[in-house]
Amino acid sequence: MMADKSISLRDFDWPMLGILLVISFLGVVQIYSTTANTPFAGVHRKQIGWIALGVVLMFTFCVMSYRELLNQASWMYLAVLGLLVVVLVIGNEIAGARRWLRMGGVSFQVSEVAKLVVILLLARFFSETEYKGLSWIDVGKVAVALGIPFLLIAAQPDLGSALTLVPTAAVMLFLAGFKLRYFGLALLAGLLALPVTYHFLKPYQKARIATFLNPESDPRNAGYQVLQSKIAVGSGQIWGKGTAQGTQTQLRFLPVPHTDFIFAAYAEEHGLAGVLLVLLLYFVLLMRLLRTAATASDAMGYYLIGGIAGLLAFQILVNMGMVVGYVPVTGIPLPLMSYGGSSVAFTWMAMGLANSVRVRRFVN
Repeated sequence: MMADKSISLRDFDWPMLGILLVISFLGVVQIYSTTANTPFAGVHRKQIGWIALGVVLMFTFCVMSYRELLNQASWMYLAVLGLLVVVLVIGNEIAGARRWLRMGGVSFQVSEVAKLVVILLLARFFSETEYKGLSWIDVGKVAVALGIPFLLIAAQPDLGSALTLVPTAAVMLFLAGFKLRYFGLALLAGLLALPVTYHFLKPYQKARIATFLNPESDPRNAGYQVLQSKIAVGSGQIWGKGTAQGTQTQLRFLPVPHTDFIFAAYAEEHGLAGVLLVLLLYFVLLMRLLRTAATASDAMGYYLIGGIAGLLAFQILVNMGMVVGYVPVTGIPLPLMSYGGSSVAFTWMAMGLANSVRVRRFVN
């Protein structure tokens, strides 16, 4: 129903696909390296399966009309809110957190779907306010639309995923014409609210903040992972120690390095040269997204890609900042590199939507 026969895959962003596959390949190699001879051995094969599914999802969402998807954003939003409630009630509980739904033998994080649905909803909303200007009532509507999934995701608890919604909405607000001085006021209000917010955090979340401020205060417990991560990154030096040769990683000083801390393991084994390569790949990917946004044929496509690029950039910056101790540990994965099917599938779907905009640049 949403397919459009008037488009041509010649307009598909093939260089983007190449970049995505290279990043994914580096991730698979690193997952293999960090899990060999551990209870997690073999999970790199599952990651390859998720990547293969992701490529299929990318082309599927590319062929779909993003305009039709945006027109259905309201009921999709309500559906994902319902699923987030279901997660809180009957979701799989792992380490005290309910973040996953299990269907047909496969577990997935609804919060990943929620990120994309919120972007779709806001893209449609901002495209409708394009010609009348953004009012404070509109900003209030955005806050409500954002706040409900934010609270449901934070209650799982998964504050890291919930927080990704905020900069995503901020980027889209900026593109819609929200003044920088108002962002400054919002930031000031957020800083003033921190003491109150702190009291509502879980004990482990408070420990992460304390660890961020002074990881050496508890080097054997709360500060252990950050300290070992910083050691791993620094020990990689220029060229790294080689695949499966990193001492912090291979001797298991760095816990579960195939998930959120995969960048620390990668930096140890591939050094500054490898880090610069990954940074360059992510930079080119983001630039291609921004170029596609600039050439979108309508406001819906422009805001859609703006939200996707903002979310992707935030996840990259926070994950990399986390492993070197510049931001608190939040559990945000590194896109396409960290192990995890939900995150991988979300990223490929988002890139498919970006290409749906691209191939329709000249289609009314």
